[in-house]
Amino acid sequence: MTIPPDATIAFGADHGGLILKDRLAEELRKAGRPVLDLGTHATASVDYPDYAHAVAQAVLDGRAAAGILVCGSGIGMSITANRHAGIRCALVHDVTTARLCRQHNNANILALGERVIGWEVALEAMTVFLSTAFEGGRHARRLSRIDIGRIDVIDDEEGIN
Repeated sequence: MTIPPDATIAFGADHGGLILKDRLAEELRKAGRPVLDLGTHATASVDYPDYAHAVAQAVLDGRAAAGILVCGSGIGMSITANRHAGIRCALVHDVTTARLCRQHNNANILALGERVIGWEVALEAMTVFLSTAFEGGRHARRLSRIDIGRIDVIDDEEGIN
């Protein structure tokens, strides 16, 4: 299932991702999609985890169907968001990884790095992320192993089971 075109998308960024966040959110607004902008709204230095947690919580509590996080590299945002059970935040750098994170991983938050991705690639990645469906099947079985308390991994002569 794709993310419905009338579903709200939550945005969050630190000072290093403010410009890209604002531009991407504006593109969605122009297309008529509801946007929940959780900040930041200024160029003053802020702590990225605050915004990653806010977007993750908005997705988890249903205020948004998906989220977009932007910081300088996207790394800190993705690490922070993925601390929440039920969040699958993917840091992407191109359209292919944006498509695959939805098809194979059912990612519900997209992370981008303003300092490492160009505007056109970021826009296309967001568009593909929001319009790509999760394939299910063998991927659903794998996803079911993410949000469990403990995973037993056996490392034997045949490899990891």
